This record gives sequence, C-alpha cells and structure tokens, in this order.
Amino acid sequence: MQGTQRRRRALVMNATNRSFLRLDDPSKRTILVFRALKLGDLLCAVPALRALRAAFPQAKIDLVGLPWARAFVERFSAYLDGFREFPGCPGLPERAPDLDQLPRFIAACRQERYDLALQLHGSGSIVNELVMQFEARQTAGFYPAGERCPDPARFLVYPDTGLESQRLLKLIEFLGIPTCGEHLEFPIRDSDREALGQIPEIRNLQPKYVCVHTGASVPERCWPPAHFGVVARQLARWRLQVVLTGTAGESGVTSAVASMVDGPCLDLAGKTDLGTLAALLQGARLLVCNDTGVSHLADALAVPSVVLSTGNNPAHWAPRDRARHRVLCRPGGVRTEAVLARARELLDRYA
Repeated sequence: MQGTQRRRRALVMNATNRSFLRLDDPSKRTILVFRALKLGDLLCAVPALRALRAAFPQAKIDLVGLPWARAFVERFSAYLDGFREFPGCPGLPERAPDLDQLPRFIAACRQERYDLALQLHGSGSIVNELVMQFEARQTAGFYPAGERCPDPARFLVYPDTGLESQRLLKLIEFLGIPTCGEHLEFPIRDSDREALGQIPEIRNLQPKYVCVHTGASVPERCWPPAHFGVVARQLARWRLQVVLTGTAGESGVTSAVASMVDGPCLDLAGKTDLGTLAALLQGARLLVCNDTGVSHLADALAVPSVVLSTGNNPAHWAPRDRARHRVLCRPGGVRTEAVLARARELLDRYA
C-alpha cells in the first residue's frame, strides 16, 4: 500500500499544466472507466490510466472490465481502485451477454452516482448508449465520425489513425488532462518470481532462453504451427533454449512445435498465469509471437520481440519502439527466413 501511495504522489509531482479545460472539477471523487477488453487492450490503456490518476490523485477510479480484469485492477492499484465485472452486451463480441444481469449491472453503476464515466472501449458505436445509462454527472469518450456527438465538449471523434495507446491519449488531451508519457508498463511482484520458481519445469530453465508464443485470442491471427516449429528449431541450433508459452487450450500446438525442436525446449503451455508469464518473459533474450496480448507485455517489459501480424494491425497495435520490436506483416504470409533474420538482428543487438 505504501508503494502505491508513493507512486501516486510521484504522478502528482510529474503532472504539469493542470488546465482541465473540459472537465469542470479537478477534485472529482469517483470515476468509472469503461474498457471491457482483453490483455493487450488494457496494457495499451495504461498511459491513459496513468494520466487520469495524475490528474485526479484522490479520486476513486473504477474499471468496468471482463472477469479476468479483476487481477489487472489489483496489479495496477497505483492507477485503479475498484472493479466492476461487465456482464456483456448485445453486439459486443468479447463476452456472451447475460441479459438477466445487465440491468442489475447498470442499476449498480447508477447507484454509485459517479462524477465521471469515461468511455475508452472504442468508437462508441455500441457502448456510448450503454455508458450514458450509468447516469454519471459527466460522461466523456469517443464517438464515430459522421454520427451524432453525445456532447461536443467531452466527446472526440474516434481517430482512424495512430497506435491504440496514442489514440486513447488523444482523448485524454482533448479533455485537458496532461499526459504522463506514452510508455507501457507492467509491475512484476516478488510473488510472481517465486511462483514461477515453483513450476517444476523451471528447474530446467537455462540462462539463455527465448520465448515462443504460438497462440492468439483470435485464431485468424495465428501463424502456422509448422512455421513456428522451423523458427524454434533454428533458435535451438543457435544454442538458445526455446520456451513455449500459451494457454492450456493451446497445448496441442505447443506440443507439435516442441516435437520439431532438436535442442533444449520447455513447453509451459497452461502452466503460467499472467504474473508468472511476465516474470518468465522478463528474463528472455527474445520473444517470437503472434499479434496478441503477450506482444504488448514484451513492450511493457522492454523485451525484444518479433511479432507476426495480419491485416492493418501494425498501424494500430504495433509496439512504439520499432527498433526493439520488429513487426512483420505481408499479404501472402510472413516467411520463416524473414522471422529468423529479424530474430538474429535483435539477438546480436540486445542479447
């Protein structure tokens, strides 16, 4: 708790130009942030949350999120105080809506009588109407270009361009709140390192290792397992231990990749939680992964990475540091030779 208070005081000291042009009361007591999304989405929101805390150091800031995000709120206690589980809503793909629970959820948010509800979920085409039902004293957020603006003083047209973290900060700046840097962050606790050490396979972890993360929350973003196998096999031939990470549901893929490696390899699919994964990744020489939440975790921890991306995702979801993080994307698919070339460059530069 003392560490959290120190971080909050530091944020206050670093915040400058407290104009708050569009939020009429800098002493707001209760703020609700709506961003019911996945890991990468919330990590990209950390710069906005950091700025919000610096602007309102004494406020109670709650997050509306998916069930997993309760642990995110606990970890980022320097910026967030409370959690409200989002029961889902028709039209949103992240969670099947519980239509019985949704009215109770809205009523609970109303009862809190928040001073500010901040919509950071996206363009607002679906969620703005929902967030308005919270009946906060003020509501702010994004709205889609060409559609009705709920409040010109507090709603910004959702930007089509820019990295996700930068898009969120545009709204923060629009509201007159000073930003506190664009960098991502992820606090690792001693308990995370201790829990990592309790995983039986970790006793075989070698000093020089690379993490290969074969899965993604969206299957269409996944590079073929055979390609990952080729890359993992070459990394092992470079005298690096390959550590495969993923969920329990991805263990079939990691097992197939592991069978292609003729050197030291650990398969930890399903054996790490978010904290132990971060502690593991922090010690890695390199991460090779799909365009998914773990890529933003590597960005937050400054671990070099090669990211396999699809479509227009690099324009919105690539790491900010393009020297330390190499994003590969091509219409016909990324070749293993390109991945290995970028991996070799990063290992030579940062290892």
